Amino acid sequence: MNVKEIYLWLVRLMSRLCGHRRLTDVVYLMSFGDNLPFIRAVAQALRPTQRLTVFYRPQQAAAAAQLAQQGIDVVPFRDDLRFVATGIPRIMRAQILYCDNYYAFLGGLAHPRGMRIVQLWHAAGAIKAFGWDDPTTAQRSASDQRRFQAVYDHFDEYVVGAPAMGDVFAHAYRVPVSRMQLLGYPRSDRLRNADWVTQTRAKVARLAPALTGHRVILYAPTYREGVTFTPPKGLAEALTADPTARVVVKLHPVLAEQATALQRQLGDQVVVAQQLSTTELLTVTETLVTDYSSVAFDYSLLPNAHSLLFYLFDLPTYQQEPGLQADFLDWLPDRALRDSQDLAAAIVADRSTDLTQFNQRWNTFNDGLATQRVVARYHGTTGTND
Repeated sequence: MNVKEIYLWLVRLMSRLCGHRRLTDVVYLMSFGDNLPFIRAVAQALRPTQRLTVFYRPQQAAAAAQLAQQGIDVVPFRDDLRFVATGIPRIMRAQILYCDNYYAFLGGLAHPRGMRIVQLWHAAGAIKAFGWDDPTTAQRSASDQRRFQAVYDHFDEYVVGAPAMGDVFAHAYRVPVSRMQLLGYPRSDRLRNADWVTQTRAKVARLAPALTGHRVILYAPTYREGVTFTPPKGLAEALTADPTARVVVKLHPVLAEQATALQRQLGDQVVVAQQLSTTELLTVTETLVTDYSSVAFDYSLLPNAHSLLFYLFDLPTYQQEPGLQADFLDWLPDRALRDSQDLAAAIVADRSTDLTQFNQRWNTFNDGLATQRVVARYHGTTGTND
């Protein structure tokens, strides 16, 4: 028995010891900090006898602090013995357990009949492969595969924004399509909220005034785990092909050195906006340059979404590991750009991308009312977005 199996055994033991508890509370497992309005809506919808607890990953400490200021109970979460001893007993009081990601400990949880475990994924669509569709999964040991499937099977319902995403989950996790709930992603509501967009644009203008009055090109590629990101030859020249534009680079935080190097190459056209999130910058972006990142699904919901460019310089390699959705190239809203020359030409052309079919496929129910529908389903009332 390896360390992971021992940990799951301890989780199973503790959850069985606590299995007699009355299920009244609500628990939210948070590894992404962009769903706070939904969490607040859940807190408002609680019955007097209920309590909401948010277990958060350490990197979401700032988001957790915001919730704590509003009286919501927040607890740091790590997969360790302390969580087994103190966290599992609290989780075993949950009538509803929300999860915004894959959480390995669920594979060992003794799932009470009265507890509903709900997957609230952190992306509206899927480009990268995951679950059984990830080519590396087949190479894992039989015990690893059993652990993975145990987690997938624990989710009673999956909240999705479109049938296409439901199909992805059903295939990747080998679970019934009947578990998919077409309600929309609460985290997408703000992108459809005119007041939020206006306020966010004002924040961008205040913190990055150099962007005001210019065409904004945002380069936001996905994080390539285990890969040292090296800007492809000609990338800087392509991103600055429109001399009147301003360019913002948003790489994963662990790639700070690479981001600095690329920004240096961009010269006077670069605007460094570290104090602004990628989502905030999307509200002023005219041209989004990305690859396999889920940021494309968010951008397509915004009223300013003009051109969405997929710059896939490492497509053959990425198709092998970590893998991509098999029909990815079929539903892209425009042709894939395979080299820096293609990218430069697309930036100069500045053609509008028709996102109608793209949104119909992935954002069917991401209409700004998802929070109300999700809260109504799981708490018997409507929630309000803020």
